[in-house]
Amino acid sequence: MEALDIKATNDTPRVIFDPDNDIFEISGRSLPEDVVSFYQPVLDWLDEYKSHPVKKTEFIFKYIYFNTATSKLVQDILIRLESLREAGHEVKILWYYEQDDEDMYDIGVEFKENISLPFEIIAY
Repeated sequence: MEALDIKATNDTPRVIFDPDNDIFEISGRSLPEDVVSFYQPVLDWLDEYKSHPVKKTEFIFKYIYFNTATSKLVQDILIRLESLREAGHEVKILWYYEQDDEDMYDIGVEFKENISLPFEIIAY
């Protein structure tokens, strides 16, 4: 499967999904004007990935900041990853947050409570 590589901008995160190298990461700031248009290729890629995933998917979220609209799309990503696990594949979420960023920590805790995936919250 071809990798998805979206470069970061001031308002959009870096997205790198590279199954050949076991890299699944979204990082940076997410404030796109049209959040649905930005994240649609991400969701489409995950839908396709579900038919030929790697043995273990460790999915990294390393947001510095995101807006409310992005929060809904993150939930959509997590739902897709949950369905991958329900299909019998190994999936783990790694939620990174800056040590002093209580908001990102709290958001990670909230997502962890709302899904049934192994979910680790890590300060850096």
